[in-house]
Amino acid sequence: MTVEAGPAAEGPEGGPIVGEDGVARCPWAGGPGVMRDYHDTEWGNRVSGESAYLERLTLEAFQSGLSWSTILHKREAFREVFCGFDAEAVAAFGPDDEARLLQDARIVRNRAKVAAAVVNARATVALRGDGGLEAFVLGFAPAQPPAPRTVSELQTTSPESTALSKALKKHGFAFVGPTTMFALMEAIGVFDPHLVGCFRRGAN
Repeated sequence: MTVEAGPAAEGPEGGPIVGEDGVARCPWAGGPGVMRDYHDTEWGNRVSGESAYLERLTLEAFQSGLSWSTILHKREAFREVFCGFDAEAVAAFGPDDEARLLQDARIVRNRAKVAAAVVNARATVALRGDGGLEAFVLGFAPAQPPAPRTVSELQTTSPESTALSKALKKHGFAFVGPTTMFALMEAIGVFDPHLVGCFRRGAN
């Protein structure tokens, strides 16, 4: 997820903000709503299983150029049309399936991203011979995880996300640039993405 500005003001010197409920959070989750719910219950939590990893990778790719709140509001539709992110099922999609998805207003109708989702499902199936997508991604966890205290210290890429991007591309994945892979690593808790002082920091 690309970090977005929340509806509340940043804390001192761009640090965590304290919401109306008295809880300190990362600034983009300052106000009540779907973004705060995602921050409080999911962002930065470890996930497990191939479908969970494929879902996050797919959603991060669809988010490129859009707000994350848009993706969250369409998430259930994404899960439906992509068969619960069952890699084998999506890998079997053909031109007619892609055309059908491009007519479904409940998701993001972007031809390149829809095609990439199918390509990535096929690449995920192929990656099983190298230990699978989950183990592959976790193999790029940073030895020294970041510990940002303010928004100005936040990264959007890292040597590890750049390396993961290159490695996935070699295995046939698409829409897996360094920024997208950094967002993926944050989302699935490859490292703790929360600001120091956020109540979620260290909670996973």
